[in-house]
Amino acid sequence: MNAIPQDLETQLFIDGDIRKAIGGRTYDLFNPARPDEKVGQAAKATAEDVDAAVNAAHRAFPAWAALSYEERAAHLRKVAEVLVADADDVTTRARLFCREHGKILRETELELSRLGERFLLCAGYADRLAADERVSGDRFDTIITRQPRGVAALIVPWNWPLAILGSKLPQALMAGNTVVVKPSNSASLAPSLTLKLIAETLPPGVVNVVTGSAGEIGDALVGHRHVRFVNFTGSVGIGQHVMRVAAGNTTPVTLELGGNDAALIMQDAKLDEEAFRRMYLGAFMSSGQVCMALKRMYVHRSRYDEVVEGFTAECQKQVIGDGLLPETTMGPVNNKKQLKVVTDLIAQSREAGFETVECGHVPDQDLYDQGYFQRPTLVYNPDPHAPIVSEEQFGPVLPIMPFDDDETAIEMANDSQFGLCSSVWTEDPERAVALSRRLEAGYTYLNAHGPMAQDGKGPFGGFKDSGIGRNLGYEGIIQFQGYHAISGPAGWLF
Repeated sequence: MNAIPQDLETQLFIDGDIRKAIGGRTYDLFNPARPDEKVGQAAKATAEDVDAAVNAAHRAFPAWAALSYEERAAHLRKVAEVLVADADDVTTRARLFCREHGKILRETELELSRLGERFLLCAGYADRLAADERVSGDRFDTIITRQPRGVAALIVPWNWPLAILGSKLPQALMAGNTVVVKPSNSASLAPSLTLKLIAETLPPGVVNVVTGSAGEIGDALVGHRHVRFVNFTGSVGIGQHVMRVAAGNTTPVTLELGGNDAALIMQDAKLDEEAFRRMYLGAFMSSGQVCMALKRMYVHRSRYDEVVEGFTAECQKQVIGDGLLPETTMGPVNNKKQLKVVTDLIAQSREAGFETVECGHVPDQDLYDQGYFQRPTLVYNPDPHAPIVSEEQFGPVLPIMPFDDDETAIEMANDSQFGLCSSVWTEDPERAVALSRRLEAGYTYLNAHGPMAQDGKGPFGGFKDSGIGRNLGYEGIIQFQGYHAISGPAGWLF
């Protein structure tokens, strides 16, 4: 196995070349399980570096856009091959990703594999994308087609950077755009190495990568005159800022922001060990740092005690520690700032008198005490408007509350500024769909929740403060395009 050096330094990738940031600037990344352990350093780009990356993408755009959908699909299939061609390299990047991010090794391996799958999924839309719509009329016949927008800026968060990259990058490329990708400061190393593999597989300038401080280069990227589309995933506040900056050039945006997903456990739900396992993964995968995680659990009062007992038992099985160890099922929170958000919510719940239980096993207490760890924590029957319920926790803590009837359940679920995902747990398919239609959410899972409950074939995004636009699916590709209507006299075109 190729070992990652302790002094690893990732660089920028612009116009087919690996290069240092102007002035040779870098920033360090540390292991959230061992905050004093340096994992590596990444290039800290300047606004001039961003300008070079966008201009490279702008120059590469005409040739890439001129390719047919099938030609672009062939490039995407090649990328999917390259991403998994070297098993040792995949393992090395997965372990690096675990160390810089904190999530368990099985999840980093899942992200790496899912990225290639999403390139293949997008390539499979070639024929559908190539088919224009034809509309015949009494006076005119019209062809409705689409064309790529140009340079797309893709801004990726730290929590699931490779999986989320897979909801933007292959879609933008398949649509005919060239791109500049900015990974998060908190997860730059493995994503940069992975993006380098992708960029080297494609013509120079089609994929460019810049890393660095969002405060220094974010506006330079979003507000660049040659950027024609922005796809951002992150917090509500930063997303609103991105929208304001993009408005200066009337640049369209897709914003996938926060979520506070509600799960409705109905009185006829099947509640066995496997169901509680799915609930656990929905809530606490990646230590709960998932935008579409289950963050509020509402249970019919007739099943409340059963859910509390069964779900708590599942949480008690978990092992919290170093994500590289095979026995570990939950790693640390990614950073100190987010850990404080979570622990403050837990402290507030205790101070308010809500029953609060920390679950799981900690084999290495010294490691737990020094790292950004928090055991999976459950808050039983809090006030429905308490911060633990109304705010997005984005960490390993979950409130569980009872309800008495369907109307109350829907009202409680929709009582949120967010509208990203939701789930309904019932053995009645008709009831499941009927309840889903009443939920203010962009995606509803049935008898499951979160990343393991979707395959990327449907559009993903939310309502209200959860954002604008959609990623994934066919719709995730055409968002990177603009409609183009071509009309002529009736009977002349076709």
